[in-house]
Amino acid sequence: MKTYTKESLELLRSRIDLIEVLTPYVEFSRSGAYFKACCPFHDEKTPSFVIQRSDTHYHCYGCSEHGDAISFLMNHQKMTFSESVEYLADKFSVNLEVLDNQKKENTGPSKKDLREVLDLAARFYNFLLLHSDAGRKALSYLYERGIDIEFIKTFQIGLSLKDPSHLQKFMQQKKVHPSLLYHSGLIKKSSNSRDFFIDRIMFPIKDPIGSVIGFSARKYKEDTFGPKYINTPETLLFKKSKVLFGLNYSRKNIAKQRKAIIVEGQIDALRLINFGFSITVASQGTAFTEDGVKELVNLGINQVYLSLDSDKAGIEASVKIGHIFQKNAIETYVLTLPPNMDPDNILIEYGPKYFEKLIATSKDYLTFLVETFSKKINIKSPAGKNELVQMIVERIKKWDHPLMVHESLRKLARLTQTPEEMLPMDENEAPNVYIIKQVDLSFSDINPDLILETDLLRILFLQGQSNVDLVNIAKKNLDEKYFKIRVCKNLFTKYLTLFEEKKAQDLLSFAIDLENAEERLFLSEMFQKKINTDRIKDNFIKTVQQILDRFWMEKREEIKLKIHSSKFSDDEIINLAKEFDEIKNKRPQIILE
Repeated sequence: MKTYTKESLELLRSRIDLIEVLTPYVEFSRSGAYFKACCPFHDEKTPSFVIQRSDTHYHCYGCSEHGDAISFLMNHQKMTFSESVEYLADKFSVNLEVLDNQKKENTGPSKKDLREVLDLAARFYNFLLLHSDAGRKALSYLYERGIDIEFIKTFQIGLSLKDPSHLQKFMQQKKVHPSLLYHSGLIKKSSNSRDFFIDRIMFPIKDPIGSVIGFSARKYKEDTFGPKYINTPETLLFKKSKVLFGLNYSRKNIAKQRKAIIVEGQIDALRLINFGFSITVASQGTAFTEDGVKELVNLGINQVYLSLDSDKAGIEASVKIGHIFQKNAIETYVLTLPPNMDPDNILIEYGPKYFEKLIATSKDYLTFLVETFSKKINIKSPAGKNELVQMIVERIKKWDHPLMVHESLRKLARLTQTPEEMLPMDENEAPNVYIIKQVDLSFSDINPDLILETDLLRILFLQGQSNVDLVNIAKKNLDEKYFKIRVCKNLFTKYLTLFEEKKAQDLLSFAIDLENAEERLFLSEMFQKKINTDRIKDNFIKTVQQILDRFWMEKREEIKLKIHSSKFSDDEIINLAKEFDEIKNKRPQIILE
């Protein structure tokens, strides 16, 4: 994770025009020195969302939502802190400089330059599809699939020609340096004389903020060389395993509804999104990776629907992908599609109501698993049933969450009519977690204290200005002694100090004011995970209570250890015993008023 110099962040803050950032998402009207709009964070008919001219903050007088450009992008567009900073830097042409100890030799072009050349390529491909002679055949193919001009323009679908240097000739006229084409994945690595995409329909792949970062290209003629789909090779912008096609269109609704639909093909994803199923994504290729799951988990999903082809390959993919989601405690459902049909032609032939019915009648993952494996195993025989049950039990035991494992084993017992006592449901069995030594910073390590304290800080930083009650609860119940992670303690103290001084606590300003590079890095890491704004106050109170309970229990244990040690006199032990009795049954009660 990069951390940037204070000077470059200061420059970024001075360049940001809040109205310009919010205008694509909010319809403003001018009223004197103010800009007003209906709040994007809650439903209303009378505008109560206000920005004063030249101010760096917005405020809603209806729901109290308050923040700056970064908090808007994080809360409304569901970006991470780093994504928000980089997006704003690109938008306002600010070169972000990393700290000296993070600088690496980089002779290649910047991300901004790559995005610009890829955007130019996308517009060029789209023009060729709509206006060239060669585009007629491709348009005919798309029309036959029910894709009209409006659909093509909405999703910027394009065409690469059979001429293997056509794109390069165009880019040369635009005075684009060949190295940019190479680093953006638009020409072959082995030679500068051949375009990477030839004679294919082009689907732009966009990052969460809508910038083109690559292409997925589909052949539409049988004689075109290569597989049905090819993707941009790995570049500075495009990492295949980490990119979900269509997420830029679906990100906000996925975070809002906390559910997602997974499909195989790009056309399937775009068709569903176009029909209003704007919680749809597709993987870049045949496999849905752990990175793809992590991206959706970070958006807060708790349900996922797999709408893959009903052939053998599609069923096997559903088994594998469903396992990854269930492993992460995401309830998974599998749609049963008609034979030889995919979501695209289902919507064209039967319409969206039929697809809604497929979602409503989808099978939960365990039911799907039992039915799928039962087709390969004779479960009417004792040996066959034993094989089936043991096969599924072994899968379930690999899931990371003990309660998910326990409840899934119980459900498996019901589905297979097996007595629960016959399944390995021993509560003392060690759950499938990795125990790694504690460190003070890394989020990749499993450290319950780190997780608890960052959960509290994440809510406080992202919602504290909009919900002052949260800050007051924190002030009344917590201070430095309740924190075990040094960097969390420091950030908590600084946040409350700024609050007391009535200074603006926008995220960019806070990051700039942090003198410690470790704290700035931690801040970026902390915001990689999203928060669920449902029952936000209840969740915050629960987190504060857990921190109080932790301190209380550790205090009890500390006294017990002293009593059982040989370092104290009898009188001191008696006093320690009295102290223990005094606090033993006095669980701390959170102060709300």
